[in-house]
Amino acid sequence: MRFGILGETRAWRDDGTEVPLGGPARRALLALLLIRPGRVVPSDRLTEEVDPDGALSAHALQSQVSRLRTALGPAAAIERSGAGYRIVVADDDVDARRFERLAGQGRVALRDGEAERAVTLLREALDLWRGPALAELTESETARAAAMRLEELRLAALEDRIEGELRLGEHRAAIAELRELIGRHPLRERPAGLLMRALSAEGGQAEALVVFEETRRRLAEELGADPSAELVALHRELLSVDPSPAPAAPPAQLTSFVGRDEEVAEVTGLLRVARLVTLLGPGGVGKTRLSVEVAAVAADEVCFAELAALRDGAGLPRAVLGALGLRERGLQVGNGSQTPVDRLIAALSHRVLLLVLDNCEHVVEEAAALAARLLAACPRLRVLATSREPLGVIGEHLHQVRPLDGDAAVRLFTDRARAVRRGFAADPQRVRRICAALDDLPLAIELAAARLRALDLGELEGRLNDRLAITSRGSRPADGRHRTLRSVVAWSWDMLTEPEQRAARRFTVFAAGATAESARQVCGADADTLESLVDKSLLEVSRGRYRMLETIRAYGAERLGEAGDREPALRAHARHVLELVRTADPHLRRAEQLEWLPILVAEHENLLAAVRWAVKAPDVVTALELLASASAYLWIRGASAAVAPYATRLLGTLGDTPPDGLGEEYATCVLLAASDRETWRRHRARAEKALAAAWPGDRAGRYPAALLLWMLRNAGESDAQGAFALLTAQHDSPEPWARALARYVSGFGALGERDVAPAVRDFGMAAEEFRVLGDRWGTALALDMLAGLAGGRGDHARAIALTDEALTLTGRLGAQEDAADLLVNRGDYLAAADDPEAAHADYAEAADLARRAGSTTGLAAALRGLGDVALRNGDLDEAERLYADALERIDPHWIRSLGNQVRILVGLGRVAEARGDHDTARIRYREGAENAAVLGPSASDALRLLGLPTAVAEAVSRR
Repeated sequence: MRFGILGETRAWRDDGTEVPLGGPARRALLALLLIRPGRVVPSDRLTEEVDPDGALSAHALQSQVSRLRTALGPAAAIERSGAGYRIVVADDDVDARRFERLAGQGRVALRDGEAERAVTLLREALDLWRGPALAELTESETARAAAMRLEELRLAALEDRIEGELRLGEHRAAIAELRELIGRHPLRERPAGLLMRALSAEGGQAEALVVFEETRRRLAEELGADPSAELVALHRELLSVDPSPAPAAPPAQLTSFVGRDEEVAEVTGLLRVARLVTLLGPGGVGKTRLSVEVAAVAADEVCFAELAALRDGAGLPRAVLGALGLRERGLQVGNGSQTPVDRLIAALSHRVLLLVLDNCEHVVEEAAALAARLLAACPRLRVLATSREPLGVIGEHLHQVRPLDGDAAVRLFTDRARAVRRGFAADPQRVRRICAALDDLPLAIELAAARLRALDLGELEGRLNDRLAITSRGSRPADGRHRTLRSVVAWSWDMLTEPEQRAARRFTVFAAGATAESARQVCGADADTLESLVDKSLLEVSRGRYRMLETIRAYGAERLGEAGDREPALRAHARHVLELVRTADPHLRRAEQLEWLPILVAEHENLLAAVRWAVKAPDVVTALELLASASAYLWIRGASAAVAPYATRLLGTLGDTPPDGLGEEYATCVLLAASDRETWRRHRARAEKALAAAWPGDRAGRYPAALLLWMLRNAGESDAQGAFALLTAQHDSPEPWARALARYVSGFGALGERDVAPAVRDFGMAAEEFRVLGDRWGTALALDMLAGLAGGRGDHARAIALTDEALTLTGRLGAQEDAADLLVNRGDYLAAADDPEAAHADYAEAADLARRAGSTTGLAAALRGLGDVALRNGDLDEAERLYADALERIDPHWIRSLGNQVRILVGLGRVAEARGDHDTARIRYREGAENAAVLGPSASDALRLLGLPTAVAEAVSRR
């Protein structure tokens, strides 16, 4: 007898006839036993996962087992063993196990150069798949984990098979399949490399280089990562030049890793059995470096979140979102009432990921709470933390990072000494005494070795002994080692020149490092001074940015306060950040937006630090100007919530009267604080008046993005006429972006009057004006509306073409949730054009994007689309499941969710009607009509605007 779980659960006799298995409970029971044939599955797990609702008792389980035994007969024995059951069948009789064997053999053959045999084996393996693995067990944790593992193996086997085919010269046939594979998995690098090879072999070297650039951009925008060394090497082959070495994993390490190889293996092994591991130890012992090396050898996807720049724990979830490359909200679709933690859970719940939380000690309570919450909600997540104290979470495994052993310490000192003094050689015993005096702490050793540029070894040893008052020393406790490190940092500091000390002191105000230009301006230092600090290991430089280790930064901050220079340095830092965001702001509405966004993203923590200081000082003018100048960036980046508490506090300082000449800045501050309903209610009218005064229509204000933000924020208010009038007054504004925005808003006015032709004209003019300016997002907004109107009048081909262009533009901005929204729209147009297969592909891709972005609203819309397809195919159970899942995820109080909520309710009504349950159908239709009426003067008009067929819209309205 043969069994199948790579698709629906099925069983076949040797003659090929299928065995009738019975209902879903019996199929689920069989599937759970077949995941690991021959292994005992506990009865309590079977009862829980066969029926998650808890309706299956132990007696009922026994009954299901008995019936399954009867159905299978003697060919497959189901045995009771201890407190569980197992099925006794050969591995090769189960398609999943046979697949794994064939795929493994194919990979070995490929590695051994037997391409033809490999392709034969891999094709046979892949042919066993009939659909998603364990498709009927969507609520089972065991099945979900197994399905994810099998799907990853399937993708790897598919990539192996294509590689084998390329080795056999089948390049042209592979290109289309590889493009489709990349479309479904845009962040997998191997298909990109295979496509580059296939294109190059067919004479398409230029196209291959474009594939590399697109992959590099996606990795940078979505993961904050660089291409792998293999992909970079392939790029080098195509360019026929010597490339730069592939960069190391972030944070980039510029020195060799000494003395911890066994420890890396130990921590890696610990992470295989524990989901939370904390590297524990004092400052300077090497916790961060060890975590970087562990991350570098991890088999799973890695996200490295550096927390040292956080001043308090409130910003921790946003810092992790940023490390994942995710926004707090979309450019257009937003995220309703979703919190940053909710968004993290949504994004990580299905991902296999190692999350590194570095430097947790100053936010240890918040780090512990976040780690516990994520680990509980995300079963495939593992966390590696570094801290000076445990997180104290249940299940935490501690790994004490200790100083280097004697030989490793000597190797580290010698390695670093040779970096500053060529040919350095010394008596190992003498070096050992120096390292022992430094408690074998890696940071202390590096600081001391850096001094050999100016001192010989004897002078270094003498000065260290004088500073540390040590001639010999045994084992030291952690607090003693901390004092040793502080003494070495102080000694290194005292040996700096006065200009070097001043520059190092002032550098501590940077929250996330600095470019050379920023460091020169804020620190008052020239390039030679900064390079000297690098030579002496007080600063590091990587990827064009200087940074300071947190231990040294903490010491330097103390010296800054003692010098009485703290407030002047913080003010200089804030004014420098202000000039940067003020310079960048107009470029964010032009073609250069893709060049300036990464610059501002790199300075994000410095921006928050500047705002925090200006609000606390308080320097009201600087604070208002910072928030206003950064508002467009914060919106595009989806990070406005990060400054909301500061904006609220600033408005409390201001009272009811904004400073003279800063009315527009005040209005922008109100926008950024609007999540606080009381603050919004108190300041809204005054802010609208100030914004109208700044933008009267015949002259331009300073912050055009504030106009769009004001419209978006007021869209859900009952008295939004003032916001609409403010925007439409900009038709003759001297600011071209404001004029384009006015055209866009006028299109909605025409729609409100049910006059489609003027709306098409206005949206079309807006799209063209945004396109001329080079603003990708404004263009995408207008194109999306034009697509909706084209779809509404039945021109589905044009709707699809317009949405394709909008998707391209949105993708360049890295807005995953907005791309998901557009994919759902395109799926709707494809469905209306009678192409349900293409529609299903778009909905599925949108669901994948929304999950990765942590957008529950986007996922709800995609599930609704998948429900529509299931309903169209007559699969009422699947349609009902998808609609119910979508309805559970949607935010019913958010205006942008109403459209999909209506579609879901209508879909549920159709399911009920198809089953003959007219009472339930009537209830669902009535709920849909009531929600739809919010969107327009009548339910049927609103529903038609949503793209529902006229007959359905009118029927829903009547019912």
